[in-house]
Amino acid sequence: MNIPRISLIGAGPGDIELITLKGIKAIESADVILYDALANEELLAYAKPDAVKVYVGKRLGKYVYTQEQINYQIVQLALEYGHVVRLKGGDPFVFGRGFEEIEYVRSFNIPCEVISGVTSAIAAPASVGIPVTTRGYAESFWVITGTTKTGELSNDIKLAAQSTATVVVLMGMSKLEQICAIFTDYQKQDTPVAIVQNGTRDNAKYLVGTIEDIVSKVKTKKLSNPAVIVIGEVVSLHPEFIETYLKEEIRTMRG
Repeated sequence: MNIPRISLIGAGPGDIELITLKGIKAIESADVILYDALANEELLAYAKPDAVKVYVGKRLGKYVYTQEQINYQIVQLALEYGHVVRLKGGDPFVFGRGFEEIEYVRSFNIPCEVISGVTSAIAAPASVGIPVTTRGYAESFWVITGTTKTGELSNDIKLAAQSTATVVVLMGMSKLEQICAIFTDYQKQDTPVAIVQNGTRDNAKYLVGTIEDIVSKVKTKKLSNPAVIVIGEVVSLHPEFIETYLKEEIRTMRG
């Protein structure tokens, strides 16, 4: 009889080489793999040939299963097959609802391990050359969800807009105009902004701008989810930002 156990794994931001070695080993030993929309399906190649693979895709506004149904499946499949890997994009404890799944599984006394992943909050900006902190530009960074449980924009955005920290917003593209309006209310319309779509993947896209013009740029370039919003002076270090905005500033100064 197979002994039920769960491995909750962060698949990383998209590039399959950014998953941890421990995560790969867990996939290789899994009897069942439940994977999300943001987890790169190429990682399934590491699974045993007879491993059961279940897509439980979750993306903004599109659900194959509810969270409650996923929780139930994890337990039932573990009892039936043994080792279940729950594969989630990024890190499962960074807005991944990983703790909810762990809490449910443990209520059935099923052993569960958490294998952290590389979060897109850091990896996506890094993949286009933008640090979230660097001396003289940012002493800290905030990671905020753009959409709360109720579907509203997080109130933490208002607090973050008053700081000098780098602000990284996940799942916030549908709220971009609201976010920019809040920063504008605090006279931050000149603050640099970057949008990184599908960060670290082969089909990645990005653009840089400011609070004042980023919404129109996103509409022109047609960027959308999954994307990471980065707000702060660190974005001004990107070569494209320097090329576009520093030249404009010099022209303005010359009159």
